This record gives sequence, C-alpha cells and structure tokens, in this order.
Amino acid sequence: MKLAVNLSMIFTEVPLIERFALARLHGFDHVEIQFPYELSIAQIQAQLTAHQLSLCLINLPAGDLMQGGDGLAGVPGREMAFRDAVTQAIDYARALHVPSVNILAGKQPLDADLLPCLRTLASNLKIAAQLLSDAGIQPVFEMINGTDMPRFLLQNIAQAQEMLEAVQHPALKMQYDCYHMAMMGENVLQALKENIDRIGHIQFADCPGRHQPNSGEIDYAAIFDYLKSSPYTGYVAAEYHPTPDSNGSLAWKSAFFPQA
Repeated sequence: MKLAVNLSMIFTEVPLIERFALARLHGFDHVEIQFPYELSIAQIQAQLTAHQLSLCLINLPAGDLMQGGDGLAGVPGREMAFRDAVTQAIDYARALHVPSVNILAGKQPLDADLLPCLRTLASNLKIAAQLLSDAGIQPVFEMINGTDMPRFLLQNIAQAQEMLEAVQHPALKMQYDCYHMAMMGENVLQALKENIDRIGHIQFADCPGRHQPNSGEIDYAAIFDYLKSSPYTGYVAAEYHPTPDSNGSLAWKSAFFPQA
C-alpha cells in the first residue's frame, strides 16, 4: 500500500503547478490529479522531477461532466469523443509514467433510456481497457454517489460488479472511493474486504462532509489497519475537501501513517 495525495482537491490555496512542492513539503511521495490537462506534459514532468514525486493516477478527460453535463463514457453518440479522450490520457500517462487511469462513467442523459447508456458504457470501457492495458496502464472506473452527482451511471458496488461482468476484460478494476461508498450506505470496510481483488485504486475522505479522516463517521483506523495487512499493494489517496485549510487538515497523516 502506497500513500498519495490528490492535488485537485488538496493544496488548492495555490495554483495546480505550485501544489507539487506542497505535497513534498508535507512528506508525500506520490500524487494524483483528477484532470491534469490544464498543464502540459513538460510542466508536470518538471514538477515531478524537481520534487521527487510520482504521479500515480489521472482521470480520462470527461467532456462536460465537471461543468454539469453528462460526460462521455456512457452517452450514446459520443463514442468518437471518448476515443479521443482515451488517446489524450494515454499520451499523458505514458509520458509521465502514470500507472493507472480512471474512467468516469458519466450520467444518464435526461432524454435517454438507461439500458442503451449502460451498453455504451460497457463497450467504451472494453475499448479503453484494451488500449490502456496495451500501453502498460491499469484501467479503473469509479462509483460516485447519486446525491453529489445525480444520474451517475455507476453508484454502488453491485452496479460496479455488474459492469465488470458485462465488460469481461481482465485488466479492468474498480476505483474504490470510501466516501462515495459511505454516502451510498455501503459498509465501507466490509465492501473493501469482499472486493479487494477487484480494486485497482483506493481514495478516502470522511463522511458526511467529505473532509479529512477523523472529521466524520468512517472508522479509518480499522480501514487502514486492514489495508496494511491485506493483499492490496496499490495506492491509497487522500481526496477530500480540507477543513479549515489544507495545512490544518493533515493530522491524520501522522496518526495513521507515521512512517510516510
């Protein structure tokens, strides 16, 4: 298990290009970025090199999803845009030695039936999984709770399991976000244990609030204890809204990861 910090949600007091230095200052060796594409590959590489960091995860470009739209992966008719997004993500991941790329399913459009969206998603995930794995990159996909993102196509463990069955690609795994699963009423620790061999990346924030560990109700002492003794060898990334600010939110790091 390797600890990482998400630069899209933490250290946002400064521009993205300045957050790499803060990650190193606070003792992180690994970072992830949701959408790194506002920076060039050369800019990111310079920061990773200067601060001796590795970039462990990026998201596939998701079209208009983060601006309130439906995204790409599960929207019939946007297949070509999705393929272009896969190409761009592979370019970044290969150049920056990123081991995993996350694919966001997107939302069911208001004027579309669910089944065609799920079929489109399964087809796109199969294509992306093949292209990413051919490039030596681990493909993962994420479940997002329906309160924060209504109409998101994959919201819980059961839906993720069904999608894995539909895609039937050996490289594809879940990205497991503890906060989203808690918001969906899942038993976070039990679901981790039951699906650990199908999980390729883990993120954490407390619930409710999506702030740092020990700010809510999730038992992170038990979760981190399990992960440290589990067969999982991937990354575990802090992805939360810091309170009161980024620097003041990091007490969990010395409490749970005193050697990191």
